[in-house]
Amino acid sequence: MEFLNNFVLPQSAEHIELLHYMLLIILFLFLPFISILFGGISLSVFYKNKAEKTNDNFYLRLSKDIAEITTINKSVGFIFGVAPIITAIIIYAQLLHNSAITNLNYLTLSLVFVTVALIFIYSYKYSLSFNRILGLLSEKNISDPFVVEDVNRLTNESTRISRKAGSFGLFFLFIGIWFFITALTIPSIYSAWNIDSFIGGLFSWQVLSRFVYYIFFSLTLAGGMVLFIFLEDEKTKRIKDEGYSLFVKQKVLRVTFFSAVFIPFLALLSLFGLPQSALTGTVFTYAIISLALLFLGYHFLYLLTKEIKGTTAALLFFTLVFSIAAFIISDQKAMATSTQVHSAALSAEFDKYLAELKGAGTIISINAEQIYEVKCASCHKWDQKLVGPAHMDVLPKYDGKEAQLVAFIRNPGKIDPAYPPMPNPGLKPNEAEAVAKYLLETYNEIK
Repeated sequence: MEFLNNFVLPQSAEHIELLHYMLLIILFLFLPFISILFGGISLSVFYKNKAEKTNDNFYLRLSKDIAEITTINKSVGFIFGVAPIITAIIIYAQLLHNSAITNLNYLTLSLVFVTVALIFIYSYKYSLSFNRILGLLSEKNISDPFVVEDVNRLTNESTRISRKAGSFGLFFLFIGIWFFITALTIPSIYSAWNIDSFIGGLFSWQVLSRFVYYIFFSLTLAGGMVLFIFLEDEKTKRIKDEGYSLFVKQKVLRVTFFSAVFIPFLALLSLFGLPQSALTGTVFTYAIISLALLFLGYHFLYLLTKEIKGTTAALLFFTLVFSIAAFIISDQKAMATSTQVHSAALSAEFDKYLAELKGAGTIISINAEQIYEVKCASCHKWDQKLVGPAHMDVLPKYDGKEAQLVAFIRNPGKIDPAYPPMPNPGLKPNEAEAVAKYLLETYNEIK
């Protein structure tokens, strides 16, 4: 994906912040939709296989209804399933430009697998609908043996296609989501990332914990949506079979409940996988909100076990949607914190680029030592700890890396848990460069 570097534009701090908000909106569209789609197709394929083994028409009918509810239509599949990944690739190419790692390869593969999965999934959906029509035909009293033979042949062919399309669609979607979650996780743990291999990234425990979290949330969210839509249809008298209605409620409610049990543990595991430098108060706040909404969802699930009502199912579904949205915000806030030094470096490059465009050729003399005494000396000393760590303890890691030190000075944060976060000194780009140069030159003289 190196060719994307040719299209990357210099980004100011304001542009970088705007890109983060755009990415958040993209994830709000993509992750709930793809979770519902994966959970729905998983349940649909499972119940279809169950129908073939037990010869129970209720299972087959439930399989078709779940596929109809959770896939919606092909246009929605493209808008919420394919377009967000393309947009995410463009945004990440800007945010992680010139970074030590990249997640664009994972995102590109996710785009390929999700696109292929959608083709199979909608083929599966339409084959189920066709199979249903053939089933209704076979129930009628048809005297012509040739017509009966054709109906049976088409039924068998449709069943074979739907079985393969459903399984292939589920497999490709599983891999596509895995790649996408890997691409999301890398920037969130940017400051602690030490995986060099492509496969190693996929199987790191931070990625796997988030991936399993989304898989279980997919089943829970799909179950909540099916209950909500099904009960709405029942209210409008579109479903009149009481036996089938009770069957759906029991099966879907059971799946929703058991898949929801594991989510809090997986959410906490994902949170603990973040580097310490990314664990800000905002990250914890949204994580707590996500868990609180999830436990509120448990309350609605419990009420549904007592009395299945459409209002309660609606509250369950939207509570789950807001819970996953809060988790996404928490994850993206961690990503913004983990990449803040890199973002500051990009912003500094933009300032230089803008200065060149303005033709700023006048060199202004800056007294770096004086700026240091005013801005830095109250918290730092060279050879002993004060409010912040001693320079001789921290400058070795910046030796030969002046740009990184400039980026940190312009956009500091909490690095060492033993010290409070460094406040922003409010230096201009050229002032920060002068101070960084002064610090490194002085360090090399006295070390």
